[in-house]
Amino acid sequence: MCGRFVVFSNLERLVAHFAIDRAEAPVAANYNVAPSQPVATVVRQGEQNLLVHFQWGLVPFWAQDPKIASRLINARAETASTKPSFRAAFRKRRCLLPADGFYEWRGAPGRKQPVYISLPEDAPMAFAGLWEVWDDRGRAEAPLRSCTILTTAASPALREIHDRMPLILKPAAYRDWLDPQRQDPDLAQILAHHTHQTFRFWPVSTVVNAVRNNSPELIREV
Repeated sequence: MCGRFVVFSNLERLVAHFAIDRAEAPVAANYNVAPSQPVATVVRQGEQNLLVHFQWGLVPFWAQDPKIASRLINARAETASTKPSFRAAFRKRRCLLPADGFYEWRGAPGRKQPVYISLPEDAPMAFAGLWEVWDDRGRAEAPLRSCTILTTAASPALREIHDRMPLILKPAAYRDWLDPQRQDPDLAQILAHHTHQTFRFWPVSTVVNAVRNNSPELIREV
């Protein structure tokens, strides 16, 4: 799964890496991004890539209660196209969540060690995601835009840490993933052949366990 991640790339770097045409949301470094927080997200609108903010934790358009978001921070890539909570978004509303790394925990309960994971070339990551708009069937004061992160089986490099990881797309797949005109089997090919499998990682302090802690010290090796 993916329950915490890190974004420290500035707007200039994200614009260049993700070919962003318009940024509609400010970007600030966050070393402890957690569910329910607003997260920078890249979406496709017409012929443009937009950088926007969505709530992390998907609220399907048909949901009766937005509290469902806490259970939908991740979607399994293997079943997202068919699960009722995700299938509509998988067809039409795909996105990328920029990140510089993410955390995972390994070890026995009560003694779990947090580990920070990033790409070996120190480039921004792109988590494959889905997004939705919920307005309580027109009764909400303002529409809620939310997203979820796709997860997949851990690569051989990370299996010693956890059996799942976020699905991280390579740059060659960004445009097709964001394009709502692309459908299966195109998407299956993207997910199977255009994902990162090699990473670097190291143990970090357990202070990351508390969401209130947020500084570059969180990703320092211990």
